Amino acid sequence: MGGFLASGTALAIGWALLGIAGLTTVVLVTMPSNRLPLARRRPGMAPQGSGLARAANAATDTVDKFMRGRSGSLDSILEEAGVTTPAKDLIVIVGAATLACFAFGLVLGQPAIGVLMALMCPVVGRMLLSMLADRRRKAFGGQLDEVLQMMAGSLRAGYSLPQAVSTIAQEAEKPVSVEFARVTNETRVGRSMMEALNDVATRMRNEDFYWITQAIGINREVGGNLADVLDNVSKTIRERSAMKRQVAALAADGKLSAIILMLLPFVVALFLFFLNPTYIMKLFAEPLGWGMIAAGAIMLAIGGFWLSKVINLKY
Repeated sequence: MGGFLASGTALAIGWALLGIAGLTTVVLVTMPSNRLPLARRRPGMAPQGSGLARAANAATDTVDKFMRGRSGSLDSILEEAGVTTPAKDLIVIVGAATLACFAFGLVLGQPAIGVLMALMCPVVGRMLLSMLADRRRKAFGGQLDEVLQMMAGSLRAGYSLPQAVSTIAQEAEKPVSVEFARVTNETRVGRSMMEALNDVATRMRNEDFYWITQAIGINREVGGNLADVLDNVSKTIRERSAMKRQVAALAADGKLSAIILMLLPFVVALFLFFLNPTYIMKLFAEPLGWGMIAAGAIMLAIGGFWLSKVINLKY
């Protein structure tokens, strides 16, 4: 087995797999994800396209059939992250990246590194989606003060609550405009306004917006001046935001230290790999090295968990 991995055949297979994965990724990324089928645009006309595009479509269709009814959690994650790429295309792209990483390991003549990189691809993809979702939630929270002012001004101008929500969907920036446009569309098809707003609060995981929905719901039940209520809520949110920024400034030093400590083992390993690959590859070639890697990963996970609890202050 070791002789085959070191042979020219394994190198050729690695380059072939790397090329296939790269072409598949490029085709899926460059093709429009929301295109209409040609049969709907021109009935009776056969679909056109290159063989590679048809192969990519066949791969995504196969994944779609397999994931049908099972991709609910992935769809919700994509919604939270604001990613418009369909789940089936994203799965194929991650699969192609995983194949490319394994092929890259074969090209380097280090299949252990290829397997490790291939196993890390789905984890890295999930982490990127989480980062996008967190960034989108932070942007949503940062726009709430402006949204409340716009909503209160619209209500004072004589607009109804659905009209005020529609105005925000048209004039606000993303991601608020996208979420409020979704609320408007859902209410137009018969869904309750409060249910749609509560879904936004759940999707954005924003406690301030949850307070806003509760204030709107109470006002619709007992009556009163909703514009004044929103002004009071806006004032409270501004004070909370000021406190959050102060806490974030005080914790910035600890977060930077935690990032450096978590990245340091990987940076040192990468430096040693390029400087003296024979020395670092002993970790992957012997059982003692595997045990050291496992022990290091466990200690790194424990340290990362401890650091996250230290720098994430609850108030």
